[in-house]
Amino acid sequence: MSLRLQFWGTRGSIPSPGPQTVRYGGNTPSVEVRTTDGWLIILDAGTGLRELGRSLLARANGAPITGDIFLTHAHWDHIQGIPFFAPIFHRGNHFTIWGAKTLETSIDRVVRDQMSPVVFPVTFEELDARIDFSEIAQDPETRNGFRVSAYPVRHPGGALGYRFAETAPGSPAFVYVSDNELGTGGKYDTPDGWRAGLVEFVRGATVLVHDTTYTTEEYEQYRGWGHSTYADAVGLALEAGVERLVLFHHKPERSDDELDRRVDECRAMVRDRGARLDVVAAAEGMTLTV
Repeated sequence: MSLRLQFWGTRGSIPSPGPQTVRYGGNTPSVEVRTTDGWLIILDAGTGLRELGRSLLARANGAPITGDIFLTHAHWDHIQGIPFFAPIFHRGNHFTIWGAKTLETSIDRVVRDQMSPVVFPVTFEELDARIDFSEIAQDPETRNGFRVSAYPVRHPGGALGYRFAETAPGSPAFVYVSDNELGTGGKYDTPDGWRAGLVEFVRGATVLVHDTTYTTEEYEQYRGWGHSTYADAVGLALEAGVERLVLFHHKPERSDDELDRRVDECRAMVRDRGARLDVVAAAEGMTLTV
């Protein structure tokens, strides 16, 4: 039993196409997950969702497409692909969009407003696919052969981290935390013991995809912006006993060559601690099996 991941968008904040971002990609977050039975899970709906949608239509060859879309939060870079997701314009397709109960505005309202005539030429009501909305609780929920649970993380406006595993006993787990501030910056309404709770949420995951927007030096300028450093993410992965850490939500200005250097530095951190942890950087088109 396993989950298969494919990355369609890995960049944070704003799309960053160009010759310096070819290898790791310039699209904003979107990750495709497939269960052993082929059920479709989509994590976030940044601009990477556009190419994912084109791929889904090609693979479906006219058959209906159904799946769950889990949004970590509703900032632009995590929803801007929805109006360009081709499957939602085809009758017979069906998607459930999941979001947090804690957002100031419901996910339903955010998505509908994003496609209002003021900002987009096609309204949400004109879509041919069936779109449902649902709010996820922190308690584990079982759906279509997989278990999913959520954990609130530190990001302006609120955000969630997700943990996925198939329902068979002992199935490996995958944790996705796209936007999260592990450092001490910012004022967040997180309870005492939040960090310890996050470690337990991540504990023993085969794969952890985590926000690594900043270097330690850069972070001093961006405290409170809701993102983590490479060192902080490595520390979390080691503390939680993760097998593989995937660096994610790359800073828009970060070139491919610089990302190569950041990966090397993270691997050196692991060696210096005498620990075992595989570290890779998310790249568009990259696939992983959990």
